[in-house]
Amino acid sequence: MPNIKSAKKRVLIAESRRVKNAAIRSGVKTSIKKFTEAVTSGDKENAQVLLINAIKKLDKAAGKGVLHKKAAARKKSRLQKIFNKASQA
Repeated sequence: MPNIKSAKKRVLIAESRRVKNAAIRSGVKTSIKKFTEAVTSGDKENAQVLLINAIKKLDKAAGKGVLHKKAAARKKSRLQKIFNKASQA
């Protein structure tokens, strides 16, 4: 445990940020999982709504610095590819 006041404050700040970032990451993962479940079940209309939601969450996470911009872009691209493949079939 740190002895200096500013170091103690940094520990508290780091912990609160960790909790917030974990919540955002979890939300992103949940939205992606819901989308993939909708695609595998064959529900195209619901999948489209969930795709938009997942993309929105990825963009927000990238904007807040939780995810890297390019990592979010890669995930969005892969989700879009899955959706396009499912809607063609």
